[in-house]
Order: sequence, then C-alpha cells, then structure tokens
Amino acid sequence: MTSTTNDAFDRRGVLLSGFLPAALFAIGEGAIIPIIPIAADSLGASLAFAGFVAALILVGELIGDVPSGVVVGRIGERNAMIGAAVVSVVGLLVCVVSPSPWVLAVGVFLVGVSTAVFALARHAYMTTAIPLRIRARALSSLGGVFRFGYFVGPFLSAGVVHLTGTTQSAFWIHVVCCLAAAVVLLVLRDPATGARGLRLPSRASRPDTTSATDGTDATRGPDAADAARRTAPAPHPDEPPTDTGAQFVEREAHGLFRTIRENRAVLARLGSGAALIGALRAGRQVILPLWAVSVGLDDASAALVIGIAGAVDFALFYTSGQIMDRWGRLASALPCMLGLAVSYFLLAWSGHLDARVGWFVGIAIGMSLANGVGSGILMTLGADLAPRGNPAPFLGAWRFTGDFGSAAAPLLISGVTAVASLALASGVMGVLGLVGAGVLLRYVPRYLPRRLR
Repeated sequence: MTSTTNDAFDRRGVLLSGFLPAALFAIGEGAIIPIIPIAADSLGASLAFAGFVAALILVGELIGDVPSGVVVGRIGERNAMIGAAVVSVVGLLVCVVSPSPWVLAVGVFLVGVSTAVFALARHAYMTTAIPLRIRARALSSLGGVFRFGYFVGPFLSAGVVHLTGTTQSAFWIHVVCCLAAAVVLLVLRDPATGARGLRLPSRASRPDTTSATDGTDATRGPDAADAARRTAPAPHPDEPPTDTGAQFVEREAHGLFRTIRENRAVLARLGSGAALIGALRAGRQVILPLWAVSVGLDDASAALVIGIAGAVDFALFYTSGQIMDRWGRLASALPCMLGLAVSYFLLAWSGHLDARVGWFVGIAIGMSLANGVGSGILMTLGADLAPRGNPAPFLGAWRFTGDFGSAAAPLLISGVTAVASLALASGVMGVLGLVGAGVLLRYVPRYLPRRLR
C-alpha cells in the first residue's frame, strides 16, 4: 500500500511481519498453557505444585521484562523475535523430556523469559507503526491474534494428546509454531528496509521520515540530530513518534524503576487496576486446567473445553476495540472485570454440585465472554496514558505493572490451594475482581481525557 505523509506505514507489510509471527507464536502458547498444570499433575505434582509450575511461565515473563528491552534495543525487533523463538524451543524441549515436575518447571520458566522478549519486540513494533486514529482497533486486533492462538491451540493439544496418549507431546506443537514464526520472520521482507533475514545493526519499524526529508544522518551526533528535529516538519497530531522500534524499547528498558517512582501516582492507582486485570486474566489460565483435573476430566477433554471457551474469547476481540473507540475505555474494562469476578465466584460455588462438570464448561465460556469484552484494554490504556513525546519509559513501567499482577495471581492460587482449597482460591480471585472494578471506576475518569473514557 502506498504511504502518505499522514499514513507513513506499509499496511500489508505490517500485517504480515507483525501479525503473522504473533499468530503462530500465540497458537503454540495457547496449545501449552492449559496443558502445563495437567502435565505437572501427570508427573506426580500436587494441585498446588501444578499451579506453581503453571505460574512460572508468567513469572518468567515478569523477570524477562527487565532485560528484554536492552536485548531488543541492541539487536533489533526482528532479530529479537527470532532469537526468542529459538530460546523457546530449547525450553520446550526440556518440557518434553522432563522426568519430574521440577525439570518441567525449569523448561516452563525458560519459555516465559523468551516470551517476554518476543512480546516486547512485537508490541514496540506495532506501537510505533500504527497511527493513533486506529490504535485501539489495531491493538485490539493484536489482542485478537492472541485469542485466536488460545482458541486454536487447545484444539491442537486435544488432538495430539488423544493421538499420542501422552500429555507432554503437546509441547511439540509450540516447537513447530516457534520454528515457523522464525522462518516467517527470516523470509518476509522488512516493510521499512525491504531486507530479509537477520541484520545488524537494528532497523526501523517505520521509515525515518526525518532523515528522508532533510538528509541528516542522526548517527553523526546530538547536534546533527537536534538540527534535524528543528528543520523537520511537525508530525501529524494523529501519528505516533517515528522512532525505530529498537530505540523505542531501549529507552523503555532504561530506568524502569526510576520511571515507576516518577509515575508512582498513576501506577499506584490506575496501574493497580491494570495489575488486577492482568491477575484475573492470568488466574483463569491456571485455575481452569486445575479445576478440570479436580472434577476428573481427562487431558484431551480439558483441552477441548478450554478451546471451546477460547472460541468465544476470539469472537469478541474486534468488538472490544469498537466499544472502546465509541463509548470509551471504561465501557470495556468494567464489564470485563465484573464478568470475571462473577465467574470466579460461581466456580468456587459449583465445586460441591453433582453437575459440576457441566457448570465448569459453562463458567469457562462465561470467563471467556468477559475476557473477550476487554480485549486489548491494557495495551490501549498504556498507550493512552503514555506521554506523546517519549512514551517508551512509561510503557515499560505500565507493562511491568500489568505483568506483576499476571505473575502474582497464579502464585496466589497455588498458595491458597496449598493451605486451604482450590474453591477458596477461586473465591479470593473473585474478591480481587470486585476490587479491580472499583479501582477502574474511580480512576479511569480521573486520568484519561473525557474523549477516551
């Protein structure tokens, strides 16, 4: 597609190089997420320890957030995604051959760390490449790519587990998807440079319109760069900064905890709401497989139920973007939180019922319905709140806050299950959902302009 001054990006190139590898990676991730606690259980782990093993993929992502910005900044977005896919393959092979839950935990953690690098490179690329006027729909579509993976992946797992008779064979699905994503990134042309394959130094996500306009080489030093910025035409108000993705994430990584301190007011208030959204979403990825084990579902049936629920989630991803663009961010975030909270309460209540398997299926679908309404909400809120002139540091802090909630929730579920029961853990998550809904209702109108509420 031809680019214009106000639309300086290659739509087809961005879709292929941004969304296709993300879809492949998401399919693989969707295939293993419901299988991890079931695989741990099959290796002899208790329900509590199986929850802990499942939590390690999110703990790995949280820990990986800190160095991943430096890695992506040094080697570039495309190279980082390829490298992350390769490291994921190593972790997945450890999972395949693991003889005990502890070895499985090591492999899962390694997959989590590499997932953080892949996700950061992809998010930075999409943030700098997509114009503001379609940001919510584009990021919701990116959220839809994840949901597509979480929809397709469990069905693939169910089929592979049924055919092979072993739970750990499902990890091969993610191995194939990671290798396919790496091949796509190697084969497809970079929309900014037209080059293929691995290249150093890092490349721009979008064409450097400043350099193209005045012929100044920004690498000659700060004086030349300042002169270029003074002489370059002002960017269109709907356009994001024309940073390269590598520069973007490198600034995002530096001074993470300093940025958290500087923005502690908004992060302690609205950021806590984001952390609770992440917590409830991540909690369902752990508690549903554990609940399937507790009610006696076999591995393939559990994956099938989670895949059906994922279909509902996937069907709503674009609707969420339309809701946010038309009625505001709160119109998406609040129903998401309340729906998830109610679902957790119903799950805790249904444990003693004779028809608890049927209730489990219905509640899994209800959770996906609530989650789908909030597709893309965290990325959109972060993009809205970030300073236009230098969004990278704030986005890094915002993502770290959300990932902290995502990593903490499965650990909380595991801990409460160990000392009490899985039903009580579900009830605790429901309470956190109500708290999160109150936080969002209180602080979204305060920190976002009226047109974005």
